[in-house]
Amino acid sequence: MESIVELVKTLINPESIINYGGLTLLLLIIFAETGLFFGFFLPGDSLLFIAGLVCATSEEARKVGEAGIFNVSIYVLVFSVMTAAILGDFVGYWFGRRTGPVLFKRDDTFLFKKKYVHMASDFYEKHGATALILGRFIPIIRTFAPIIAGVVRIDFNRFVLYNVIGAVVWSSSMILAGYFLGRSFPQVKDYLEFIVIGIILISVIPVVVTFLKQKIAGKSA
Repeated sequence: MESIVELVKTLINPESIINYGGLTLLLLIIFAETGLFFGFFLPGDSLLFIAGLVCATSEEARKVGEAGIFNVSIYVLVFSVMTAAILGDFVGYWFGRRTGPVLFKRDDTFLFKKKYVHMASDFYEKHGATALILGRFIPIIRTFAPIIAGVVRIDFNRFVLYNVIGAVVWSSSMILAGYFLGRSFPQVKDYLEFIVIGIILISVIPVVVTFLKQKIAGKSA
């Protein structure tokens, strides 16, 4: 049981993912968070930002003969994350097409909450297909938006376009923001925990607002 708890702690801690799993585990996390309905609890924004930051500080360390934490080229990092995010959404879309309305009737479990499906569905109805781009920047929505796109059977060519655009914009912006911060202020690596907390707090604001709106709308109805 303790080993399972430790594994969960590692999977939700961006710094631990990079330190212990490197690029391989990072890509698996991004794929799962964007393609598997039970991946909603995994870090996305904070993981990519920290990956870019650590990539930059590792480059600076190697320049002075020290060992870097994350010895991956920024180009390889960005391209591989884009690919994992795109493939994840394809899996989510396929899952949505296969399950259809059954997903809305599924009972809640430890790894699945029906309210998240309804939240993503409302977000999709409000923003249309562009939810696949906008939703990339919002936890939970990022996981369920491609699934909802599959449920409503959006035209596949449109899905491919929005999927690619969303993956490119999201992954490059998150990673490069951290990368250039790390290059400008290498000492910032000593404050990773505070940065992670800040990113998480900022990223969950849209989720909280959406949830509260649903609660208010439900009470009004």
